[in-house]
Amino acid sequence: MNIANLPFCTVDWCAIAPTEHKGEHGMAWWRTQQFGPIRVRMVEYSPGYLADHWCVKGHMLLCLEGTLETELQDGRRFTLQPGQSYHVADNAEAHRSSTLTGARLFIVD
Repeated sequence: MNIANLPFCTVDWCAIAPTEHKGEHGMAWWRTQQFGPIRVRMVEYSPGYLADHWCVKGHMLLCLEGTLETELQDGRRFTLQPGQSYHVADNAEAHRSSTLTGARLFIVD
């Protein structure tokens, strides 16, 4: 990641209006900031959420609340609890998210 031409700033995530993104089941709400090529998001998944696609975008993801299940297209599964994270490169391993309980995440991509 090359972070260039980005002056110091703070973000009040509560002040950013969420956008809704429907999953195969449930809903995701994104609060998004774009800093040049870097997208930073606070994401909330409703209980029972299942993504409607396999994602190939690279991410740095930190679980803040709840439990996040991540399934890779090859069948491997990973569970994140608050304080745990994952990272994956662009086009490296397709993945999709789900949660039974709901989750709040901080994602950089």
